[in-house]
Amino acid sequence: MRKKRFDVCGVFGIIGDYSPLKARDALERLSHRGRDHCGVVERAGFFLAHQRLSITDIHSRSHQPMRRGTLLISFNGEIYNHHEVRERLCISHWETSSDTEIVLAAYERWGIGCVEYLSGMFAFALMDGDKLYLVRDRFGKKPLFYHQGKDIFVFASEIKAIKPFLSSVKMNEEALHSYLSFLAPSPPHTFYQGVEKLESGEWLCFEQGKITKHRYYDLFTIASSVITDSMDALQRIEAELHRSIAVRLDTEVPTAALLSGGVDSAMICAVAARQGKKLPVFTLGYDEYGSYDERVNARKTAEYLDLNHTEVVISQDDFHESLDALLTHMDEPLNDPAALPLYLLMKKIGSEGYNVVLSGEGSDELFLGYRQYFEYLDIEKAASLHHKNWLKKYFHAHFSMNREWEWYKRVFDDTLLFRTSGEKFTDLQQNRLFRRNIRDNESLRFLQSYRQSFEGAHRDPSLWYSMIDLKLFVGEHFLTKLDRVSMAHTIEARTPFLDHQLAETVLSVDPALRIGTGSTKTLLKQIARNYLSDEIIDRRKKGFANPYMEWLIASGRIELIREVNEKTGLFYPEVIEEYLDLARRGKFKQHVWGLYVLSHWIKRELL
Repeated sequence: MRKKRFDVCGVFGIIGDYSPLKARDALERLSHRGRDHCGVVERAGFFLAHQRLSITDIHSRSHQPMRRGTLLISFNGEIYNHHEVRERLCISHWETSSDTEIVLAAYERWGIGCVEYLSGMFAFALMDGDKLYLVRDRFGKKPLFYHQGKDIFVFASEIKAIKPFLSSVKMNEEALHSYLSFLAPSPPHTFYQGVEKLESGEWLCFEQGKITKHRYYDLFTIASSVITDSMDALQRIEAELHRSIAVRLDTEVPTAALLSGGVDSAMICAVAARQGKKLPVFTLGYDEYGSYDERVNARKTAEYLDLNHTEVVISQDDFHESLDALLTHMDEPLNDPAALPLYLLMKKIGSEGYNVVLSGEGSDELFLGYRQYFEYLDIEKAASLHHKNWLKKYFHAHFSMNREWEWYKRVFDDTLLFRTSGEKFTDLQQNRLFRRNIRDNESLRFLQSYRQSFEGAHRDPSLWYSMIDLKLFVGEHFLTKLDRVSMAHTIEARTPFLDHQLAETVLSVDPALRIGTGSTKTLLKQIARNYLSDEIIDRRKKGFANPYMEWLIASGRIELIREVNEKTGLFYPEVIEEYLDLARRGKFKQHVWGLYVLSHWIKRELL
């Protein structure tokens, strides 16, 4: 069989009346997602297109949109279990080595239920007669957006291709509030009124002007406590991690990895090296800000594993020169200060000729890698206090901006404590900020359906922490960032820890084993002792920190928050001033970054 290829691409289509010129202009906005071939199928009332980056099989037989009988598809991504699916289908002759043909054949055999057999990262549009299916992978690695107008249905890999079909740009208030709460708009919301996004693990059917949606993968119903023996857990997780990394290295294209000073990226590289593939690695650094710099630790890891190591230094000038381009490219607000450094890092990786990069997203959430998870577990115990009514009254009478105040108030109110690791502006903080009333616990509506699924299957709070973070904090925040900044430079980013079989294995372990003695990443660190030195494993976690606020202040860009608010009157000026003052003192920095990113979008789109 020919070496398998994959498609790094952009999906775009229209059903209904459209202008061919406008359709092609919109498609051009996705050209960065695949520059090797642009395929179009068009007829009256129908337009389906594909921007393709060919990796190994560049023959025209693999161009898209691809047909199989009466079926037509535009597919973005990769199916990692392609060998298994081919064997299940028992088809003797294949026209191509592409994953796209596999998806078509699988649909032909199993209908839309074929998604249950596919393991990978993907988003695709499939036409079956008058039915259009839009599908997004289990964890949301690849995006898909859509807009239903009066006489038109438009869908695309990025919002920028849908915008030309909006009669006007209006801000979606639901997106605004979920963004302030959780760093990114919660599905199905986007900042553009009339544009929605498919959530992870969901398919949509558009037929005769009507939309039907179905969640085909529910992370919250994964069985827990299936694995109760520690050695069994470690062996099974290690085996799944090896498999996950191996299938993501099944390519002949130049492949690199991101390397921080932490154990996640180090483990990916160590396992790859054990499999005979020493990946070149790239690390970010900041000359003027040593407290944010991980180059020294990353250098030690690279030397230990004998890897070719490139250090990329970012300056304040880089920040200033690239920020506007990045925020415009992102389409809508995303509160992640690491987006710009990662964008510049991907630019360097792409310039070195790499088409694929491995990254460690998902490990912290699976293996309880955040210290705050254990703080939450400790605070949960306060719910059982016998005389908490007095404390409840006291906390309500003494408001504080500090997050610990909010945590204890929730426990004493018997409301949900943990609302993702990405929670930023609490409801009461938003109430102080907005010129209109925001009720306490109003943001719970964005979590309600997930919480109901969870409570039908689980009770352990640590499982809730991991599952809701994988769904929203990772799926709508980290993976949105990763897709946009990597695809901006036509790079496919792969995330081995977010293999659904690996994730299900980890989440099926008895929670007591995952928690261990209360230290972070107990299970992963035990496995890592077979691959890495104690020094690398036991280092203090830094995270993807960078001097974004120092640069925002030094550049004078922070004034945009005040400027935009004066024109919109959206927030109380005195509360904005309070946040700006706190940021200058090194506090509430990500709150202010979120306000800056929001202000940038409002000025660009609404003023």
